[in-house]
Amino acid sequence: MRDRRSAAAAMALLCVGCAGLPPKHRSVELSSAAPLDGLETASGGDWPAREWWKRYQDPTLDQLIELATASSPTLASAHARYDSARQSVRIAGAASGVRIDASADVDRQRLSQNGLIPPQLLGFTWYNQADLGLQASYTFDWWGKQRDAVEAAMDQAHAAQADRSAATLMLASSIADTYFGWQADQSRLGVAREREGLVQREGAIAAARVKADLDAAEDTNRSDLALAAVREQIAALEGSAKLRVVALAALAGRSIAELPPLQAKPLPALSGNLPDDVKIDLIARRADITASRWRVEAAEKDLGAARAEFFPDVSINALLGLSSIDVGKLIEYGSRVPQASAAVHLPIFDAGRLKARYGATQAAIDSAVASYQDTLVNAARDVAMQASTRAQIAAQRTQRMIEVDSARQLQSSAAARVRQEITDSRPELTATESWMEQRDALLQLDAAALSADIALQRALGGGYESPQKLANSHSAAATKTP
Repeated sequence: MRDRRSAAAAMALLCVGCAGLPPKHRSVELSSAAPLDGLETASGGDWPAREWWKRYQDPTLDQLIELATASSPTLASAHARYDSARQSVRIAGAASGVRIDASADVDRQRLSQNGLIPPQLLGFTWYNQADLGLQASYTFDWWGKQRDAVEAAMDQAHAAQADRSAATLMLASSIADTYFGWQADQSRLGVAREREGLVQREGAIAAARVKADLDAAEDTNRSDLALAAVREQIAALEGSAKLRVVALAALAGRSIAELPPLQAKPLPALSGNLPDDVKIDLIARRADITASRWRVEAAEKDLGAARAEFFPDVSINALLGLSSIDVGKLIEYGSRVPQASAAVHLPIFDAGRLKARYGATQAAIDSAVASYQDTLVNAARDVAMQASTRAQIAAQRTQRMIEVDSARQLQSSAAARVRQEITDSRPELTATESWMEQRDALLQLDAAALSADIALQRALGGGYESPQKLANSHSAAATKTP
């Protein structure tokens, strides 16, 4: 009868403790495709390779990126966050295992003459107390709280690993864009210096004609104005090139002197289309999207752990100990003090702490899902913008090539008239200057096209591929609860 009453009391306590148990969480359904419907661009292209920058076939760029990935402070910070997340997994895993503690104590104490037991009755005033013990404890994870905590920590580590890949991609793309910007400056400087010589020749002719009273003196002022303008452009391009070198050194985490020698060379010409099924495969190709998905997974595991706290914890403890007031007899058989116990911890009244924590983890899931959706939309926008920009530049370049060819033909015709002594060299110089302006505009388009191509490689994930299919890829994973 007494056992029945005890069992009934235990069941009543369990019911009271679990009365505020929240309902099971319905796992989140995440979007499985990027919002790229209606994007009118050519398809059939390939996804970027892991070392996508080698498609530009520039050994100097390869050296710069290799140098940066080895010493960049940005990547060092990303590596540190990943290492911290890995250690968090170890901490969570250690909390779910058996704990064994060893202890040893030696005390010397005096008995009070006014205490409960006077020292006269015991025959001594001072005594020694030696204890030696080995204690083991284990908490049963019947409700999955510790398991969910470990899995949440692992998901956070996976997210940090994806963040590290995203940081590497951002660094490599920034270096490539800056490097080719420097190359574009060098090419434009070559054209600008040619134009400077041309303007000087025009100025000399204008000065001679003014001196011969063939033209008005204001023509000399126009020549000086044109020469100052082209020299201003040269100064701007030289300054831009120097700033890009400074930026390269900062990105690589090195001084300018430690950078490999930079040599001017023509910009690479590339063309390509978007991969097939880009709106579906993009999710597994972007490291930032993968990181966001892992964080949703981690938030759901945290919610499972928070719900499991409403259930009782059952733990067992065992002690193998030795205790003696005579240190010399401590390791004797008669000094043993073994102990075994079992404990049940059931939250009943906690001023709403458990419900508050559960509500906070629910809010964390909403935040993680919103962050995922925002990342997905931004990734789709990035791909669409860069693909559209590259297509627009390609169309502009086609027309610009027509203008360059026409300007070249006009320059050739003017040069032929000069050779035939039909006219002086002024029309030829004017046509040549126009041709140089068209060449400079074409160089700017080529630089913009290359920058858009680099941005598109980054938008497509830069060769990243999710290491595994997450539980939320197409269907929600069931929360492991009783």
